[in-house]
Amino acid sequence: MKKLLGLALLMLLLISATGTKSVESEFHPSIEGTWELVSRYNYDGENVTDTLTPVKGYSQIKMFYNGKVMWTRYTPNKTVEWFGYGSYEATDNTLVEKLEYMSASMRKIANEDMQWNMELQLDNNTFTQISLDEDGGRIASENYHRID
Repeated sequence: MKKLLGLALLMLLLISATGTKSVESEFHPSIEGTWELVSRYNYDGENVTDTLTPVKGYSQIKMFYNGKVMWTRYTPNKTVEWFGYGSYEATDNTLVEKLEYMSASMRKIANEDMQWNMELQLDNNTFTQISLDEDGGRIASENYHRID
């Protein structure tokens, strides 16, 4: 009986000592989560030419979960609303967003199919989505950090 109890305690100790961090998250970061915009870059086709940081009070949040994306932008002292909701697919280096609905201000500048194909740079706590021209040259990026 003592051996059985000792074995059960040893198993409990080993299970409780096991870390919860998955190997997948170390080697294959996930875009799922909540992200906040920290800066934007403009490109000359390949290289960064300008860095823009949000003004005080500005906030842009993106949330990715289970194949769905939702984003919102708050700009102080502006009455224009910016938000969108839809689906997404991410690979190691691409992000495709297809919005189902969006604010009227976003609809004015959206492409006809409401789909955006972007280059993706992703690690555990940051990601960058880069807009490309028809020849694959970089135009601009949005750079985010994970907040949840």
